[in-house]
Amino acid sequence: MKLRNNTLVTDFILSGLSSYPNFQIPLFMAALSVYLLTLLGNFVIILLITTSPALQTPMYFFLLNLSFVDIIYSSTITPNAMASMVSVNKTISITCCAVQMFIFIELAGSEAMLLAVMAYDRYVAICKPLNYANLINKKACLQLVFSVYAVGCLNSLIHTYSAFTLPFCKSNVINHFFCDLNPVLKLACKDTFLNEVFLFVIAGSVEVGSFLCIMISYTCIVRVICRVGTSRGRGKSLSTCASHLTCVALFYCPVFFTYLRPMSVYSVEQDWAVSMFYTVIIPVLNPIIYSLRNKDVKQAFSKLSINCSLILIMNNFIT
Repeated sequence: MKLRNNTLVTDFILSGLSSYPNFQIPLFMAALSVYLLTLLGNFVIILLITTSPALQTPMYFFLLNLSFVDIIYSSTITPNAMASMVSVNKTISITCCAVQMFIFIELAGSEAMLLAVMAYDRYVAICKPLNYANLINKKACLQLVFSVYAVGCLNSLIHTYSAFTLPFCKSNVINHFFCDLNPVLKLACKDTFLNEVFLFVIAGSVEVGSFLCIMISYTCIVRVICRVGTSRGRGKSLSTCASHLTCVALFYCPVFFTYLRPMSVYSVEQDWAVSMFYTVIIPVLNPIIYSLRNKDVKQAFSKLSINCSLILIMNNFIT
């Protein structure tokens, strides 16, 4: 699918999953199942937090935003990837590709910063409990979430604009299942050194900066927990952080592997597997992790289930 050097690309072909024609249908069914579970799990989390008085706290407000990000995050990638699995036409216009990349990078950065905000919330709750109501009030929560989305948007705008102002005249085949930054840059017929600098400096600052905030917060938390006299007190404090730390580990390991490395060691096969994990698997795991390890969420889910059952019984009785 090589193009002449004097011909500019107007659309791309996503060829990432076409290398395995015998697995297209099984991959489609698996992706569909995971995507539906992602929507269901995250919508349930949002419903529980918005309807349960016990979950009207800053911690769950941030969790609600995390579920919202996961829904849009997954919906940006998975439906288009599923369509390309069962369709002969695997093209995507350069405009749609740019939009997909912008939304993906914006939400990936926002998720990283949301995890840092959630760690800060746990730090204040455990290390400064007397000041918690003043530091993490409604206004502060809204400001933090607004800042998360604003910085994520600015970060994404820089990368997307700098990538799509490059000329693409060598090939229009993206060896990936969505418009990720590294595969698109590989098609540019101009030096991408500046784009790589942006990636390491700007995206690195967002991802690494968020990660450092998380590590600093939990270092302080561990120091405070070690001073707690009873094992019961330690267990209660740790239980509020275990779910969040699990999500942090699942998110940052593949992100660091994919983006914070030179283009010279770029591997398509490795990136497919890693990208599939953090774009498809992580959004479905987050609500499961938080619901299985959180007593408040499980209690709210039980009450919601009982209420729904009573409503159904009453409707059947009336009819």
